Amino acid sequence: MRAIQLEEYGGPEVLKVVEMEVPEPAANEVLIKIEAIGVNYADTARREGQYVIDTPLPFVPGAEVAGTVEAIGSEVTRFKKGDKVVTLLGSSRATGYAEFTVAEERGLIPVPDGVDVKQAVSLPLQGLSAYHILKTMGRIEPGETVLIHAAAGGVGTIAVQLAKLFGASIVIATASTPEKRSLAIEMGADEAVDYTQEGWEKEVLQLTGGKGVDVALEMAGGDVFRKTLSCMAPFGRLVIYGVASGEQSKLYPSSLMAQNLSVIGFFLPQIMRKKELYLQSLSDLLGYLQNGELKLTIGGVYPLESAKEVHQMLQGRQTKGKLILVP
Repeated sequence: MRAIQLEEYGGPEVLKVVEMEVPEPAANEVLIKIEAIGVNYADTARREGQYVIDTPLPFVPGAEVAGTVEAIGSEVTRFKKGDKVVTLLGSSRATGYAEFTVAEERGLIPVPDGVDVKQAVSLPLQGLSAYHILKTMGRIEPGETVLIHAAAGGVGTIAVQLAKLFGASIVIATASTPEKRSLAIEMGADEAVDYTQEGWEKEVLQLTGGKGVDVALEMAGGDVFRKTLSCMAPFGRLVIYGVASGEQSKLYPSSLMAQNLSVIGFFLPQIMRKKELYLQSLSDLLGYLQNGELKLTIGGVYPLESAKEVHQMLQGRQTKGKLILVP
């Protein structure tokens, strides 16, 4: 089978097309013929050797896959050959950027009728991240205000919609271009702010009548983190789920005391360790999609061999919505 493999860390050019043996499923696994692969910032971090956990080499990147069950292990009971499934890969044997992969039965979710695999694969990483950043970590309550950075991205476009589904009264989106801000409004944001302009944090405060936001989703780091902290409401929760700028921020814990603020880190693999959280939330997301309550923005669908170019586009912030590879 064809796969994309890392044999060294570095830029997009280190992504190489290789031929590999089709893996055999273990007793508790299924073999999936991959039909859609989600591309994420985590993949670029692994490629650069900058991921939160170590990435052993050689390594086939990719965590989100959807496709058809091709074979099942001897202990698998919930799935059969021909079933459409979506999953987040966690096994060291898994091969995401490839034609086939193996995955444990316990992590598989059936793709509902009427849901395309390209839509389904847009949900596991970014959908679950948006869901749990807002609900599990951000503890969003009906009537609260929410600030969502990078609102035209994969996590952002879903988070805008989920914040409304969870009862947010005001959703303020930030994005760098008029086109991206228009997309955020289309997804349901009440206001859109240009975070590249000086004083954007003051605009956020004005939009909340000076009160600040109750929940903020932050993935840039550096100056964006510092300014986001300045526009939080009392008892506000700022959830960090990335450092896209590459710039770390200093935090003085005593600065949180006056307004009872919380700064919370989010890392999806920890959610994956709680099976009940993972399975229920992904089922909820697929249900929202099936019922038309959630729209997904597909930024582009590209052949597997174009992984290098897709990584370049993603890191160059040249895209909106979800990027997908197809074998």
